[in-house]
Amino acid sequence: MSATSKPHTADSHDLIRVQGARENNLKDVSIEIPKRRLTVFTGVSGSGKSSLVFGTIAAESQRMINETYSAFVQGFMPSLSRPEVDLLDGLTTAIIVDQERLGANPRSTVGTVTDANAMLRILYSRLGEPHIGPPTAYSFNVPTRTASGVMSTDKAGRTEKSVVRNAVYLGGMCPRCEGMGAVSDFDLTALYDESKSLSGGALTIPGYSMDGWYGRIFSGSGYFDMDKPIGKFTKKELDDLLYREPTKIKVEGINLTYEGIIPKIQKSMLSKDVDAMQPHIRAFVERAVTFQTCPECDGTRLTKEVLASKVKGKNIAEVCSMQISDVAEWLRTIDDSSVAPLLAGLQHLFDSFAQIGLGYLSLDRPSGTLSGGEAQRTKMIRHLGSSLTDITYVFDEPTIGMHPHDIERMNTLLLQLRDKGNTVLVVEHKPETIAIADHVVDLGPGAGTGGGTVCFEGTLEGLRGSDTVTGRHLDDRASLKESVRTPSGALEVRGASAHNLRDVDVDIPLGVLCVFTGVAGSGKSSLINGSVAGREGVVLIDQAAIRGSRRSNPATYTGLLEPIRKAFAKANGVKPALFSSNSEGACPSCNGAGVIYTELGVMATVASTCEECEGRRFQASVLDYTFGGRNIADVLAMPVSEALPFFGEGDAHTPAAHKILARLADVGLGYVSLGQPLTTLSGGERQRLKLATHMGEKGDVFVLDEPTTGLHLADVEQLLGLLDRLVDSGKSVVVIEHHQAVMAHADWIIDLGPGAGHDGGTIVFEGTPADLVSAESTLTGKHLAAYVSG
Repeated sequence: MSATSKPHTADSHDLIRVQGARENNLKDVSIEIPKRRLTVFTGVSGSGKSSLVFGTIAAESQRMINETYSAFVQGFMPSLSRPEVDLLDGLTTAIIVDQERLGANPRSTVGTVTDANAMLRILYSRLGEPHIGPPTAYSFNVPTRTASGVMSTDKAGRTEKSVVRNAVYLGGMCPRCEGMGAVSDFDLTALYDESKSLSGGALTIPGYSMDGWYGRIFSGSGYFDMDKPIGKFTKKELDDLLYREPTKIKVEGINLTYEGIIPKIQKSMLSKDVDAMQPHIRAFVERAVTFQTCPECDGTRLTKEVLASKVKGKNIAEVCSMQISDVAEWLRTIDDSSVAPLLAGLQHLFDSFAQIGLGYLSLDRPSGTLSGGEAQRTKMIRHLGSSLTDITYVFDEPTIGMHPHDIERMNTLLLQLRDKGNTVLVVEHKPETIAIADHVVDLGPGAGTGGGTVCFEGTLEGLRGSDTVTGRHLDDRASLKESVRTPSGALEVRGASAHNLRDVDVDIPLGVLCVFTGVAGSGKSSLINGSVAGREGVVLIDQAAIRGSRRSNPATYTGLLEPIRKAFAKANGVKPALFSSNSEGACPSCNGAGVIYTELGVMATVASTCEECEGRRFQASVLDYTFGGRNIADVLAMPVSEALPFFGEGDAHTPAAHKILARLADVGLGYVSLGQPLTTLSGGERQRLKLATHMGEKGDVFVLDEPTTGLHLADVEQLLGLLDRLVDSGKSVVVIEHHQAVMAHADWIIDLGPGAGHDGGTIVFEGTPADLVSAESTLTGKHLAAYVSG
């Protein structure tokens, strides 16, 4: 038994019991999970791990907690349906720490999502000199108020000085930029064509059609002539069109609000992070709006009075812009017994950032810019100092984005959570984390319909001796290649200085598999995104999550449905739109969803299979049309492995569809059905779906950011084979990766470091994997050497 494991004899009170779980691909799964222990769930991507842990156990715990709230409160909460399971017993409150990116609200930062800012504001309200008010006075999200209300600004953003003199500091928001740190300037030519009238389609803003409510509001306002070209508007008319504050008007007997288009755009579009916008909105914003640092607050988001208040020579904005590991050191210089408990809490929080490998972040870093792995660890920090016990913590691959050096620290934190008396459930692929488990549950044996059963339950040693896919691959160690490819050229990078990079010069070899390594925060992504992505011929496949509703599926996401619809239409002499469940062919009862959702007031929404189409999503008449002997619903129910020969042979041969299907099979998604909702795919499956889609793009250099995310040990071999095929076909492949098997398989390694943040940003090694191992001069080299020798 390992030193980290605890012996346990469990009675029914010490178990979470699951009986008859059938969520997604689970096949009547029944298991018992020991409480107050660390249980790791393993299995190939798509085997049912997430369906069991998140879709069943955590989902039911959250649903039952929600039901304890009043009917009024439940009305504001998302409705959760009961998972497909016969019995769940012994549940405790579940806290989910998943890979979902943190909200992309521009007002959200690392400091605001971890309560670090809230604690710092209290510190400054106690010790700040000069003293300016309560903790909210140091907040950039709370407006400064006066005796007459919110501090007013004119259209140019100038604050009225007479108002400022009477200010009572209840909030520290800079009035010029409203706490955003940047001011926006509009290119009016991108908003309208001044030679046209409003009724003639002058506005060129997405969604601003004069055919709907906008037209009725504009014409009913009476502020301007709808048929007069905007170029002939009076100064007042143009001012009303562009800048008018929200004003109540009555149109056709209905009370409505008219607002100028610039404040409207600022609220509806610019309040979101650019990366979270829909592509056409983002294109408009980039075309019509320029952002510059606010001249009033110099990007700090705070008023001059707040910035003048200091502790140990630093104002709160300066502290938030520092690297968190440096903030921890600065905090140690403060010795004041009146705030001793607060200092201790802050110290623990900042030390936790360093302990979890995020000491290189700053508190003012926008939360939407964090990677999935960084976001997950940031969420974890919220719980490290929690006084709650007997909680079930649920983690979704907590080692994502972590260098082997950091995985050791993550393991320590997981064990600390367990030792406080909590149940820790972890979905994980990395053998280093599987190794610390008290209990292991392995699902499989395959993925999709080939998975959904429990193949093994027990100890790590039992798993190692089992004949499951995970057991067989648990001790896999990739060996260094005997020979490496010779580069055909180089991609030059000169003077790279984005973020923490220190004027980096590097030649990235072409025609080979080149791997960038280094601890999280060392500058890998900064170098690639700042100096490589965006160049002609470069295809970037990043970690951004693929978005999709329950109506989206692999066929729609990859563009596969288009050639399939055309083939059906041509074969039957009808319109392609009939073969889309989101268009003319949709079942009228369920609108092509396949299920009907019944709202039961404050109770959970119930989903039931549509009786008219029996879940097939199409009108009955559409299903009479066939292609190659199959109707459209039959085709969408096919797994990729079955559809590949179907569209590649005989009368059903469709080259465009076959090409896309071949790429899906190439990335190991042969078991996924063409019409499976994206919402039911695992994180690893989504990553590979995105990879398959991008492989169809034209380009000479493929850049992949951590492609092993969500991949089982057995799947990594398949990925390496795919990367080899890409290189052998004449492409250059550049990979940012922490997985040692990918490092060992590289032709060339570029290692950044030596540390993270201001301790990184330089190239500490360039050469072959064999040279990196023999030198053992960097953290990566030491871990890779241990891996290939182990």
